[in-house]
Amino acid sequence: MMGSDKFQIKPLSLKDLAGLYDVDYRTIKKWIRPFQKEIGKKNGRYYSIAQVKTILEKLGTPMTISLD
Repeated sequence: MMGSDKFQIKPLSLKDLAGLYDVDYRTIKKWIRPFQKEIGKKNGRYYSIAQVKTILEKLGTPMTISLD
């Protein structure tokens, strides 16, 4: 997605979210814990699109930094 400022929101697992923020899954779990009431319980393995949107609003958009 180089050169694009668009971000497609889709259902994501905890592991997917951790990869998006480039942190361990335990770290992302700690980060979203204070917002659990607003995010709600995930349905099965994935957070819904609405839940992912809430997580992104609370934690901010993940940034990828390239030192090339």
